[in-house]
Amino acid sequence: MSYKMYVNGPQIPNGKVKVSGAKNSATRLLAASTLTDEIVRIDNFPTQLVDAEAKIDFLRSMNVKIKKDDDNASLEILSKKLSLNDSVNYNLPIRTTYLLAAGQIVRHKLAHIPYPGGCKIGSRGYDLHIMVWKDLGCLVEEKEDYIEIKGSFKGGTINFPISTVGGTETAIMCASVAEGITEINNAYITPEIDDLINFMTKMGAKIQKFGTGKLKIEGVSGLLKGTSYSVMADRIEAITWVIFAAITKGSIVVENVPFDTMEIPLLHLKDCGIDFYQNENSIFMTPECVKGGFIQPFEVACGTHPGVISDMQAFYVLLGMIAEGKSVIFDYRYPERIAYGNELNKFTDDKIQVEHGKIITNGTFKINSANVLSTDLRGSMGLIMAAFLANGTSEIKDIQMAMRGYNKLEEKLRDLGLNFVIKKD
Repeated sequence: MSYKMYVNGPQIPNGKVKVSGAKNSATRLLAASTLTDEIVRIDNFPTQLVDAEAKIDFLRSMNVKIKKDDDNASLEILSKKLSLNDSVNYNLPIRTTYLLAAGQIVRHKLAHIPYPGGCKIGSRGYDLHIMVWKDLGCLVEEKEDYIEIKGSFKGGTINFPISTVGGTETAIMCASVAEGITEINNAYITPEIDDLINFMTKMGAKIQKFGTGKLKIEGVSGLLKGTSYSVMADRIEAITWVIFAAITKGSIVVENVPFDTMEIPLLHLKDCGIDFYQNENSIFMTPECVKGGFIQPFEVACGTHPGVISDMQAFYVLLGMIAEGKSVIFDYRYPERIAYGNELNKFTDDKIQVEHGKIITNGTFKINSANVLSTDLRGSMGLIMAAFLANGTSEIKDIQMAMRGYNKLEEKLRDLGLNFVIKKD
């Protein structure tokens, strides 16, 4: 189902917003919770994310019992009766379907995995996941509606040709329930993957890290045990609200900020002249935080952690739109992640230069209302933010994309005193 939002701008946000559990961790922990027949409780879980709800519904269709508590942001999962079901709908709008393989294989020596969906931001195949399953001893066949995996996981050596978040997650989960020892080379260990490792270690997995690119896992030859765990805070959501306050000259207290995972992105903001207030876990943004009343132009290269990751790209483009001078935002990891830039340009009368792997802004200029279409998750949130900056009434279509990554988005925007209308399209 698609939704569109109408915003009459400009509007200035004021109030508090609490950062939810990280989307890029929570959905992985949910998949890992199927690696035990015992109860798993996950707190600080973004229960109202579109991606999370889709995965919860899919697991329930496979006889996994899940109790969802929206008020307390928690899940209780019992996967004891997880089974393959021929009546399952394999058309899922999320990318991380491949993480559901390990829970099926360890029980049934057979897995049916929906083809990964999600944002179309360039080539993002599933060949590395197939490589992992084959390297760990299984047979893989691509069927019309799903990927079929047969066999049992055996320890082995996995050499990724490129650093990969999804491939690393798949390898960790499969190797942990395998028989024997697995070495994973050229792994990509992000803060969210660290969260997965910590969670699975509490479940009894035996995982060793060597630097930021190598893992050694001693498989337990079967299922893990139950546990309780709290999802890390979402660093992408945190940077979103901080930049939103800066560009709108709003006053926002951003609570539950994971400072240890976003040091360099915050340093870039300080280099732009944003001198925010912070305490142990919060950032307080006011108009006075912008030195001299204007954002300084900048260059930033988006790529991998610990730097400014690609998921943050759109928000630095928005920052560049109001900076005093030319700013350049590069993206070396996903150079095709620029479709949203053409939509964002509709607010500026084509004053943004959108190129492969690079977006150039030449602020400051007047930002006018526009009718735009969401192209990806973070880009959708960027369009929503631009609408609150713009003069006049804007229409943003397919905002359900933003709802995939921002828990309780509508509620949080209203708590900041913002007015808008959401309609089914």
